Amino acid sequence: MIIDPKKQTYKENYKLIIGSILPRPIAFVSTISREGIHNLAPFSFFNGIASNPPSLCFAPSRRSTDGSKKDTLVNIEQTCEFVVNIVTEVIVKQMNDTSEEHPPVISEFEEVCLTPIPSQVVHAPRVKECPINLECKLSQIIEIGPSEPGGGFLVIGEIILFHVKDELLHEGCINIELLKQIGRLAGTEYTTLGKRFSLPRK
Repeated sequence: MIIDPKKQTYKENYKLIIGSILPRPIAFVSTISREGIHNLAPFSFFNGIASNPPSLCFAPSRRSTDGSKKDTLVNIEQTCEFVVNIVTEVIVKQMNDTSEEHPPVISEFEEVCLTPIPSQVVHAPRVKECPINLECKLSQIIEIGPSEPGGGFLVIGEIILFHVKDELLHEGCINIELLKQIGRLAGTEYTTLGKRFSLPRK
């Protein structure tokens, strides 16, 4: 079957994207507003993009209700800082609960009983319950699509500080068995790390 995205709604295209590109890592992004309110939200359009300087990106979409910007993006535009917290099996329910939309004056940390702790360089808090936190400075925001539902933004950030639990590190590498990271599938489904195998690079 050949499908022309221009002949479908953005929601139909979204279903094909999330059903094809998987599993997707989850950026659990914490920010702080100019008024000092902590914000926390998950984004599964997320990945690393470079190691010099160490950089990552995630893509917050516009709100499906009215096409407005999400609080995470507004906070990053205002402060040029954020933290990406890595989601594990332990907090997957709380992570999922933060996807509910709240007014900007509400802190998702309080709503789902997660613990904000100070970062070392940026003002945005880290999530204490996450074993890896990546303090980031904004590099660039690229607007994609129209200013309506279906449009979005690509946020590119430079990782300026890694926080990794001591027990996860072995000779400079992360022990992914101990990390127990969660990935996003389609719809309401998530996945843990399943069967693994190695292939040597040529």
